Amino acid sequence: MSRLFGTDGVRGLAITELSCELAMNIGRATATVLREKTGKRPLIQIAKDTRISSRVIESALIAGITSVGADVERLGVIPTPALAYLVKELGAFDSSQSRAGIMISASHNTFEYNGIKIFSGNGYKLSDSEEDEIESLVKANKFDIKSGKEIGTVRHAYSAACDYNEYIIACISKDKAPVLKGMKLLVDCANGSASPTARAIFNALGAQCEYLNLTPDGININHNCGSTHIENLCETMKQGDYDVGLAFDGDADRCLAVDDKGNVVDGDKIMALLARDMKKDGLLNNDTVVCTVMSNLGFHQYMKANGVKTISAKVGDRYVLEEMLANDYSLGGEQSGHLIFSQHATTGDGQLTAVKLLRAVKNSGEKLSALIAEIPKFPQILIGVEADVQKKARWKSNENVLASINKAEEELGDEGRILVRESGTEPLIRIMAEGKDESQIKRLVEEIARQLTNS
Repeated sequence: MSRLFGTDGVRGLAITELSCELAMNIGRATATVLREKTGKRPLIQIAKDTRISSRVIESALIAGITSVGADVERLGVIPTPALAYLVKELGAFDSSQSRAGIMISASHNTFEYNGIKIFSGNGYKLSDSEEDEIESLVKANKFDIKSGKEIGTVRHAYSAACDYNEYIIACISKDKAPVLKGMKLLVDCANGSASPTARAIFNALGAQCEYLNLTPDGININHNCGSTHIENLCETMKQGDYDVGLAFDGDADRCLAVDDKGNVVDGDKIMALLARDMKKDGLLNNDTVVCTVMSNLGFHQYMKANGVKTISAKVGDRYVLEEMLANDYSLGGEQSGHLIFSQHATTGDGQLTAVKLLRAVKNSGEKLSALIAEIPKFPQILIGVEADVQKKARWKSNENVLASINKAEEELGDEGRILVRESGTEPLIRIMAEGKDESQIKRLVEEIARQLTNS
């Protein structure tokens, strides 16, 4: 068996790859590790997104957790960052049990996929070593199964979404004042986890909103909508008189925006605007923002021009967060729209990102298009080549692939860059190229992709 955990939990085709048996044993292993570490009876909070398979996997997890004598609290359909917030906050009121959180979601993937993300009692995703402990127990498949009165219990937390909404609102409006009054928004909820929360948040803050893809049916999550298909939001923005468009992914831990002219505002640009403002207000610790190796060269140039230092982490919000925690940085994120505000959250939060951006736009008195006009963006092309576990393991030793990468890097010189990496969430090898000439980088990427496909 290959390693279960990728860069963002366990993920695979629901029921076939991420099977009920596997989910049950992950639940058992998580509860067992938690009990061994704390000596307390575990209580594991479970949340999910809107996929048709999420209820099935939830049932399997509950069966596994309770079978080893741990308790479950079901939080229902809420965003991933809501689970992270609630597992930390609710644990502060009750120390009688050790806590963890499990989110059932495959984030931006289509409905056929699902995933399991595990959070510790402090609201952070598990470390590699903690994941390894759980994985070793899953592979050994030997658990202390309980019976009778030792079996765990199950309860439901009916106020989970409301509690999270109240917190997000308080992050920009302590007195619940309608600080976004006068703004006209178009909000794409991707038929996912933002569906039960977005309306309450933005309406409470006084914004005039129209909502798209707010009716999940189990199979329409991320389908031609949300941050993975933001082009549809762009077209709708051009047809109306909106100030800002917002697009979330399936579990609402990322957010992309569209400006008043219908142009995409990616995570780099959102992060650049907020980092600049935070520095002016003295809120950007060490005048530094943490990005990833995928962040555009234009982002780095803009940050330097505004006196902000940048640090590049590996792709994945967990690696951004590791860098932030190690050096007490207050803002970090990814081009894909995962932004982390360490003052407020322990993981990427799409709706928190949205309200922070909207407040910045409202306070500036300018249009979003004007605010981002000064942020340069180098042409960037990103494509994915299908790759199974074996191909992911062997491509770095393929002479033809390496030769095509070296040739591309030599041709670009100091005028651009090439990045080839395995996806931690999908069966893909991703190829990214940046440079001043879009036709040139397109040609170079296509040649590397051809060599990878044939490898």
